[in-house]
Amino acid sequence: MDTSRGNAGHGLRDEPGGDGRRETQDERADRRWAELIQEVRVAQTGVQILFGFLLTVVFTERFKDLGDTDRIIYIVTVVLGSAATGALIAPVSFHRLVTGRWIKPRAVVWASRLTLAGLLLLLGTLTAALLLVLRVATHDAVVPYLVAGVVGWYLLCWFVLPAWARHRHTTPEQ
Repeated sequence: MDTSRGNAGHGLRDEPGGDGRRETQDERADRRWAELIQEVRVAQTGVQILFGFLLTVVFTERFKDLGDTDRIIYIVTVVLGSAATGALIAPVSFHRLVTGRWIKPRAVVWASRLTLAGLLLLLGTLTAALLLVLRVATHDAVVPYLVAGVVGWYLLCWFVLPAWARHRHTTPEQ
């Protein structure tokens, strides 16, 4: 079925491997878009608050006391935070620029990819921020292990459990 034009969504989705819904491709794209935007709202809020905080750190008195390594970690954190913010805001811009062009199913795929990229960048941002904060707060040799443990937790919650559930409860056709 051709999905490049407006006539794409006229067939009902009831084929093998479907998700059990009887919806057109256009209806499915609309539903998936609404779900994606809800997910992005949560991630956007968190990354924007974190990024805003990161931007203020450079203006504090204690910043000038940071060593070279901590300054590098800070710069990496800010760059990752900026990239994460851009990737997580991108689906909104993407949707706005392609609205009315009859490509919503493809727009949903691209917006989903941008969201995943944003989550990966957010993972990097949180990792670097945690490393910096713990290094400044403790100067303890256990810091890398604490950071690794938290990153492991993020990976478990964000990727491993969803991947396991997807593998366990879906078929390859889905």
